[in-house]
Amino acid sequence: MNRTTRAVLAVSLALLVAATGCSTKARSGDGGDKRSDGVRTGPGVTADTIRLGALTDLTGPYATLGKSIVQAQQLWADQINDKGGICHRKIEIVVKDHGYDVQKAVTAYADLAPDIVALPQVIGSPVVAALLDDIERDRILTFPQAWSASLLDKDAVQVLGTTYDVDSLTAVDYLARTKNIKKGDKIGHVYFEGDYGDNALEGSTWAARQAGITVVGQKIQATDTDLSAQVAALTKAGVKAVLISAGPAQTASLVGVAAASGLKVPVVTSAPGFAPQLLKTQAAPALVSMLSIVSAAPAVSSDLPGVKAMVTAYRKKYPDSSVDSGVLSGYNAAELMGEDLEKACAAGSLARADVIAAHRSQSDLDTGLGTPQDFSDPARPAGLSTYVLKPDTKALGGTVGVEDAHRAPGVEDYLEQRS
Repeated sequence: MNRTTRAVLAVSLALLVAATGCSTKARSGDGGDKRSDGVRTGPGVTADTIRLGALTDLTGPYATLGKSIVQAQQLWADQINDKGGICHRKIEIVVKDHGYDVQKAVTAYADLAPDIVALPQVIGSPVVAALLDDIERDRILTFPQAWSASLLDKDAVQVLGTTYDVDSLTAVDYLARTKNIKKGDKIGHVYFEGDYGDNALEGSTWAARQAGITVVGQKIQATDTDLSAQVAALTKAGVKAVLISAGPAQTASLVGVAAASGLKVPVVTSAPGFAPQLLKTQAAPALVSMLSIVSAAPAVSSDLPGVKAMVTAYRKKYPDSSVDSGVLSGYNAAELMGEDLEKACAAGSLARADVIAAHRSQSDLDTGLGTPQDFSDPARPAGLSTYVLKPDTKALGGTVGVEDAHRAPGVEDYLEQRS
């Protein structure tokens, strides 16, 4: 081999090594890069930072909820960082406001996705539905603030707690046990068109059928805030109770109009249908006397030690903000995400796919803020137990507990037939 040939080979080998190195670097976003501490990383993770994202509503119909969740999760991040972070890295949460506009949310996701490892907050069923394919493709562990069963069976997306249909089973059972609703009776169900309402109606219809009860459905839009026509229709149908799967404004209208028109029957909503701000409106007396709430989370006025500690810390950090269910929901989601990141770190990788794998390995995760969560089967709700709450003008967060978390009769049978 002459000198010229050796020189050409040396240059060629150098170029090959350089190209291989560039290729490895380009793939590091998929978890192929190991830092000096031996932990594999990827998008959203550097040697000293773990970056999380939040797609929230700070200017739309759920702005109050969005603010509570954002502040609660920032409280969690500050507490974690004060203790040295996770995997020797500080937590950073990048917040994007979509105002409950799906197109804005899609744009915000495109901005966030390259530089985050997970999303501990996405508000809105339609927003999550629009992003599902992208989230699955990008392998970003996502905790939606939405509880439709249509979001199950997605490896990267985790509905926390119960789904709307499971809560509806609890609602029907609660009415039958405590409000004298019996075989042959009719109950109304006012519900938003879309994943939220349709899934809740699926649960109530199944549970009512088992009990020999008839459901009278009334479909509404998110823009409907005067439910006089629906109350009139339910009154004419002779319902003995009403479920509502909508927003706080619709719950207030339904209960207020029903009370004023003489339809003084029990009303049950799921957690998204109530906000403590309603207790400062003219509908407050009717809400206190007629409304119950089914929820995967306890009341923020709960005596659970974990809840009390969180409330104390939140009020200290945000003394001018009210403490509502969004605070508890947001903080719990952040705590669960933190547990997943800790487990992924212990296994040696904070790459996106490995964070999802760590999450799916959790089958009995309890943050002390409600019931244990089982994330091992993406096709099943993480929780099957539901609390029953009621409005209370004097209680922190505007609600108090009526019944501790419990499984409604027939939940397993229902899930089996649904699958």
